[in-house]
Amino acid sequence: MPEWIIRLIETAEEMPALEALQRLTWPGSETDIIPAHLLLAVVHNGGLALGAYAAGAGQDPTLLVGAVFGFPGFYATPDGPRLKHHSHILAVHPDWRSRGLGFALKRAQWQMVRRQGIDRITWTYDPLLSRNAHLNLARLGAVCSTYRRAEYGEMRDGLNVGLPSDRFQVDWWVNTKRVERRLSRRSRPALTLDHYRTAGALLLESPPDREPAARPPGHIPSLTGALLLVEIPSDFLALKDSDLALARDWRFYGREIFETAFAAGYLVTDFVHDAGRSFYVLTHGESTL
Repeated sequence: MPEWIIRLIETAEEMPALEALQRLTWPGSETDIIPAHLLLAVVHNGGLALGAYAAGAGQDPTLLVGAVFGFPGFYATPDGPRLKHHSHILAVHPDWRSRGLGFALKRAQWQMVRRQGIDRITWTYDPLLSRNAHLNLARLGAVCSTYRRAEYGEMRDGLNVGLPSDRFQVDWWVNTKRVERRLSRRSRPALTLDHYRTAGALLLESPPDREPAARPPGHIPSLTGALLLVEIPSDFLALKDSDLALARDWRFYGREIFETAFAAGYLVTDFVHDAGRSFYVLTHGESTL
């Protein structure tokens, strides 16, 4: 039996559970919760909400343990506006994390959006969260060339309070072979730091005499070559809890390095976690698409 069943959320009776799941995921600020009436209005007018409900022996089949929510939008092209889907929420119940549920929800979203004839899904996430980076880039195959400063203004929930709400906006090109391969049942060979060192990648990492990712690099060198590896803390939320000033240093370093790299033509294409250290992989140009 599967651990969960994924289905559409589309009735007024189902929406309070999605409200409650948001409170568990982003606790501490009621004003940052999307209310049930707005969720309902969006899904009745082109939006999409998918919920994962507990399944299996002894489980409550009405228990919502994960959800993904988004809506249609537009982006500019030389030929005029083009339709996309913007995914605004991916939430997993705290007791159901690290089971692959986030991946399963995004895969279900991918299937639904493709049926709508839409080829691009976008969403935002905090670029300093390594767990999210691994899911979005390494597992799902999204890419990123857009850094948004203070995207949501001042946020007051427990995960975001005290820091500018800078975000990556990622692009998920749903019909590409890159994405289809990432979502297939066949596992992808894992690349290590040694693979990238052998390939001549430029590593932007913490000073070697310090604990990995204890502090951001003191300066940004000239960005050259086809590959860059940019280190981030492996557990930014724990770092933020212990030293908010250091977390802010990482925020402003990330802002500088990624804006500089994107302006120079680099694209975030992958994420590597190796020996307790976490690195973004940036490729010059768009050849990996």
